[in-house]
Amino acid sequence: MKISSSIPKHILPVIVFSQFAGTSLWFAGNAVVPDLIEELNLLEMFVGFITMAVQSGFIIGTLVFAVLSVADRFSPVKVFLVCSVLGALANVLTIYSSNFTEVMLARLFTGFFLAGIYPVGMKIASDWHKEGLGKALGYLVGALVLGTAFPHFLKYLGGDMPWRFVITGTSALSVIGGLMLFYSVADGPYRVRRSSFKPSMFFTLFKNSNFRSAAFGYFGHMWELYTFWAFIPTLLAFYVLSNQGFIINIPLWSSIIIGVGGISCAIGGYISLKKGSKFVSKISLFISGLCSVLIPFLFHAPVWVFLGLLLIWGIFVIPDSPQFSTLVAQSTDSSYIATGLTIVNSIGFAITIVSIQLVNLMWAHFQNPLVFLVIFIGPLCGLFAISRYKVS
Repeated sequence: MKISSSIPKHILPVIVFSQFAGTSLWFAGNAVVPDLIEELNLLEMFVGFITMAVQSGFIIGTLVFAVLSVADRFSPVKVFLVCSVLGALANVLTIYSSNFTEVMLARLFTGFFLAGIYPVGMKIASDWHKEGLGKALGYLVGALVLGTAFPHFLKYLGGDMPWRFVITGTSALSVIGGLMLFYSVADGPYRVRRSSFKPSMFFTLFKNSNFRSAAFGYFGHMWELYTFWAFIPTLLAFYVLSNQGFIINIPLWSSIIIGVGGISCAIGGYISLKKGSKFVSKISLFISGLCSVLIPFLFHAPVWVFLGLLLIWGIFVIPDSPQFSTLVAQSTDSSYIATGLTIVNSIGFAITIVSIQLVNLMWAHFQNPLVFLVIFIGPLCGLFAISRYKVS
């Protein structure tokens, strides 16, 4: 399966860069959590709440986009630009927040506008790629991964610079990405315009057994993914605390462990062309699930073993994401691809709130690494669901 040679060569790289730039807003707040806790006198549990705020905003946004069929009714490229700019402005509001509530609102609005970046970016890619969609989405989710890792890397690069450097840097990058996409990529040739939304489509989509399998596989994947990403700094900090004398640069290693998944997404995209999206999804869920079971017992292991397993987890926790999106898209009527993706995304991100808050509350109460075994529920359920998907 080959991507059509009629597609201009710059299209996919520009979409990928813009996706990376826009999604750098996602964990901008997480990268400066220690600074916010110190400056605003917040609880250590703040990491769970700031992540929840972004996820909640994203859920609200994806539901609004789905109900109004925004990406189907209007130019996806223009939607992407508007949301990149407004998301950047919402992100900057974090700098001017003086208490818990204001930070939560700033992150909530940032998450809302991310709904016009991440799924809409996938919509734009699908509008350009009738074939090889799994490969294209592999690059796009890889861009999301690098965007998620980037604020931690900025924090590392900034060193002793004020934490506001991370916020302004990611906001500027988001605007640049939106403008670049707008001025160099048109709406794709395979775009199907749809001006109305039928609430019954929700139930119609889930009547399709393959759509259900792909969707529930994705839900299991999401139970694991953002909880793992959100608590990587916590895992690293607890390892340092448990092994006096070890020094780990937490922002740097957080960015590496998250960012390495960007490479595996691209590789997974290539593998999917030969082996299929279902194969990549099953392998990813199995290995990442195994990592989630092993990591709680390795806090006194040699540092290379601990970091090595986190890297393996970072590699396999994400390649299934674009493949699930591909399977969802392939199981959806072409007129409702964006609607199907946003519905699945909204439910998936709702699940991340449950898993993140569950781990957050258990960690605050027990301070025992065994609480991270809760993450294994996701890969286990996801593997069961995707195994029922029937490849035609």
